[in-house]
Amino acid sequence: MIFLRAFVVLSFALIAPALAAEPGCRPQMAQAPARILKAALQPDELKLTFVGHASFLIESPAGARAVTDYNDYIRAEGVPDIATMNKAHSTHFARNPQDGIAHLLPGWNPAGGRAAHDLKFRDLRVRNVSTNIRNWSGGTEYDGNSIFVFELGDFCVVHLGHLHHTLEPAHIRAIGRADVVLVPVDSGFTMDIEGMFEVLKALSPRVIIPMHFFGPQTLERFISLGAETYAIDRRATPVVTLSRESLPAKPTMIVLPGR
Repeated sequence: MIFLRAFVVLSFALIAPALAAEPGCRPQMAQAPARILKAALQPDELKLTFVGHASFLIESPAGARAVTDYNDYIRAEGVPDIATMNKAHSTHFARNPQDGIAHLLPGWNPAGGRAAHDLKFRDLRVRNVSTNIRNWSGGTEYDGNSIFVFELGDFCVVHLGHLHHTLEPAHIRAIGRADVVLVPVDSGFTMDIEGMFEVLKALSPRVIIPMHFFGPQTLERFISLGAETYAIDRRATPVVTLSRESLPAKPTMIVLPGR
């Protein structure tokens, strides 16, 4: 059994009553969709665009388009082929998805038990690793969330979703090699910063990209602590193109503009 960090649960319980609807991941934290500029990709490259909050548009050389933590409030331009969702808050899943999405992948199983996805669409493989979340009463909802793994050949991008606990060895084995990790850094609504760095240490990615932060102070604290381990690469645009061959020699934190 996974033991959740008690002080995180306590902070969640203290903060929740002060918020009108859903703690932390409120619709007003989302931003306008990023403008997506198409560019040709090499066969081994993936393009990531930080749309905002916990949503990224992931594009492959063969034209597959996947959006992470797809929701009703903030969306990339156009209709994705694949939409992954987590149900921790409404800004991580959609009640009204767009028509035309070929594959809508919830990170939980509405019928109970674990969600199980392993999809191959064009040159992109998308699969999930089930995790637990806190419920609104502070208890544990088993298998209520998923980490999603996006693979192009042997190049792997891992989106941690609304992760509420550190990972067991079985999770790490299921994820496999993580070249790039998209990590929530809100320091409370998901997990404390120390716990997130423990997860990153276990996964050993060459690139991490922060997401799910609530204002510059939280982000800058994460960057400051991460600077002990990672080179810091701040970008002026929310788009980055990566491949296994282009990964930096030193583990690097790429900071994309957005919120």
